[in-house]
Amino acid sequence: MNDRPLTLMAVHAHPDDEATGTGGVLARYAAEGIRTVLVTCTDGGCGDGPGGVKPGDPGHDPAAVALMRRQELEASCDILKISHLETLDYADSGMMGWPANDAPGSFWQTPVEEGAARLAELLRRYRPDVVITYDENGFYGHPDHIQANRITMAALKMTAPTPKVYWTTAPHSMMRRFGETMREFGADVPEPDPAEAAAIAEIGLPDEEITAWVDTTAFGGQKYDALAAHASQGENIFFLKMGRERFTELMGVETFVRVQDTTGAATPENDLFAGLR
Repeated sequence: MNDRPLTLMAVHAHPDDEATGTGGVLARYAAEGIRTVLVTCTDGGCGDGPGGVKPGDPGHDPAAVALMRRQELEASCDILKISHLETLDYADSGMMGWPANDAPGSFWQTPVEEGAARLAELLRRYRPDVVITYDENGFYGHPDHIQANRITMAALKMTAPTPKVYWTTAPHSMMRRFGETMREFGADVPEPDPAEAAAIAEIGLPDEEITAWVDTTAFGGQKYDALAAHASQGENIFFLKMGRERFTELMGVETFVRVQDTTGAATPENDLFAGLR
């Protein structure tokens, strides 16, 4: 097509996000010879510290946590064979409603235009053919995920058109299976009240609205190992309790909704690079 390699860029909020929703496609396309670029927007400093110490508790040092999580992120990238890691290193904003949301320098407090300008530089440098990020609600309402969507969509408007842009999502059928699996593995999942049930139902999309179903079963082991590389957050990573085989069974297809396209490739797709090769 031209003198540069086909390129996939995934824009994520925290260390470990790259593995959860896109570890399969990152590993698959790397194995197919496609250049893979990961942009991680925050330092992950609101994650668990050594021994599981929580943010705000005595002994939780966000700077030390960020350093530890950067090392884990690099290990995950090695496992997934990611070609290039770019970190914006904004301060982790924590979950919605946490005091960290309002901290100066947090990603949530960063003007969208500023973050978008930095990301636009990377878009110009790598000229990706496919860009992946979250939907407008950050999939489940996390402020840093929402901000990642905002800066990505703004940056795309600042640069030459990217052929294909996708948002990560999950089909409702998968969300139901996930809830059943959590209970199977002993997770304490109380029955939600009606308001919570309605909120959960809003996560993901009806199956018929998914525009890309990408089989990554062959890379389930890599995806599992990439998640396991984020060992400091293991308490929060339910998937690791399943073991590789069951994990791959449940997580062997990654799903997306296409929000920008210049190729005219028919949907539903089974390849994010349909129409590009």
